[in-house]
Amino acid sequence: MAELAAAYALTVASEGVPASPDGTADGLDGVPDDALHGTVGSSRGTLEAVLDGVLVTGVTVASDEARAGDLFVAVPGLRAHGARFAAAAVAAGAVAVVTDEVGARALLRAAAGEAGDATVDSDATVDSATDAVPQVPPLPRAVPVLVAADPRALAGELADTVYGRPSDDLVTVAVTGTNGKTTTAYFVDAALRAQHGSVALLGTVEVRLGDVAIESPRTTLEAPALHGVLAAAREQGVAALVTEASSQGIALHRLAGMRFDVVVFTNLQRDHLDYHGTMERYFAAKASIFSPERAARGVVLVDDEWGRRLAAASPIPVATLATHPDDDSAAATAADWRVVSADIGLDGVGSAFVLRGPDGTEHVAHSPLPGLVNVSNAAAAVVAAHEAGVPLAVAIDAVAAATAIPGRMERVVERGQGHALCIVDYAHTPDALVYALEAVRPITPGRLVLVFGSDGDRDQGKRPMLGEIAARLADVLVVTDENPRSEDPAAIRAAILDGVRTLRPDLTDVVEITTSRADALRHAVATTGEGDTVIVTGKGHEPTQEIAGVFHRYNDRFVYLEAVGDPRYRDGRPREVAAGATT
Repeated sequence: MAELAAAYALTVASEGVPASPDGTADGLDGVPDDALHGTVGSSRGTLEAVLDGVLVTGVTVASDEARAGDLFVAVPGLRAHGARFAAAAVAAGAVAVVTDEVGARALLRAAAGEAGDATVDSDATVDSATDAVPQVPPLPRAVPVLVAADPRALAGELADTVYGRPSDDLVTVAVTGTNGKTTTAYFVDAALRAQHGSVALLGTVEVRLGDVAIESPRTTLEAPALHGVLAAAREQGVAALVTEASSQGIALHRLAGMRFDVVVFTNLQRDHLDYHGTMERYFAAKASIFSPERAARGVVLVDDEWGRRLAAASPIPVATLATHPDDDSAAATAADWRVVSADIGLDGVGSAFVLRGPDGTEHVAHSPLPGLVNVSNAAAAVVAAHEAGVPLAVAIDAVAAATAIPGRMERVVERGQGHALCIVDYAHTPDALVYALEAVRPITPGRLVLVFGSDGDRDQGKRPMLGEIAARLADVLVVTDENPRSEDPAAIRAAILDGVRTLRPDLTDVVEITTSRADALRHAVATTGEGDTVIVTGKGHEPTQEIAGVFHRYNDRFVYLEAVGDPRYRDGRPREVAAGATT
């Protein structure tokens, strides 16, 4: 188990704090012995001793989700320290608080009636800036405050303990990598359902428990929420879990307290450098889940140098998988599993492939989505499910029969009746855009029209790369906005167009739509015919568009349907929603 960082445990009362020997109430070093409640040690037992007599029934890092009996974990964030919200959590019923020294100092000062400001030194791997936290209000009543060096890392262990270690009773699979996480996770989910019946699926698109699903707040849930879902899954008789594991989620300890049966590495390509800074740090975050404390075994695709490095250095047993039939490298030749041939069907509904196992036996398999990239995803899912105990034949059949995945090569409008084939895909990295366009080209008898943009407040270096790839692989480009966030949308589009100009200096067959993303899609549909394909990339399933800090309801899929005259949609929304909309 991960070590629980030792520090102090003290009780902070709303009316004040015991004075230190020198008469001050400043800092933890001055807290007298009679204020110490115990020590957070290196075992769950020690932690439970600290909370002796306090009934903890839940764990949360979100004050607005705190309920009676919860332990509130006040973590330092990039913009605010969780100690700022501890009073609200306690008012909502939280019975104890876990925080770091910075947060505890602020709470002590607030209890003493002093300024409760806390200064957060963000993790250097994330942001080297120093952010000041506004005044921390005093707690409304006395509760134990536990101090740990890294409360975020502790949150998962706490939740695992409070909820009775639910992951021990489920088959658990995690999928990490730059591209393919969602598709591979859905394919694994299909295989696990075929074997076990009910499965929990957590990822970018949704949080699904059995047959009940809600919109996902993020790719990887916060650790307390993850363990809460696991506890609910166990109560409902769910037998297995598959979750996407983002690099940020791993780095921020959102998977703490979990030990997976199988972890899968798909690939590593340029993305999230705004967060990690370098590819080496990005790789280190992904690779850290491949440890004996966090997983029993792994599946590693060795199609890129990062996968080969991981397979060679992994401290846990891994099954290697090569998915490019024409790869004659030593790593591919020596892989435990290998895709030896693939037939990319021209009907666009999938691809057949042959998967050779460790014993040399070849198995005919099928990806329900087009393109070699989805052969990789399907093969990874088959091997991962098999490693998780699903018979190989069951896994192969289940993946072949998997249903459409929202926003992943999703065919929204079929070709016919004068309309182009209209596809939505989440591709937002340079490599993913290559894969998407290469998958669509063989099923496009006419022009391939790409509608795309790039995210604001994210890696700026990939914008011209996206432009160059688009100019090389698509016939017509419609450049628009994705999620500008706080950036000037025009500046983002300009950077993309700089990349386009490296191959098309006169911007031939390039249109820039400045009014809205919906207008860009409408333009593409209106100017294409039955032999063409329109693919819009970047947002996939996303139900909103973030502009200047405001989230607007938006869905590429709905705009497509409206553009081809589907009477159920108006103004880019379902008609009943559009009728009642005020913005």
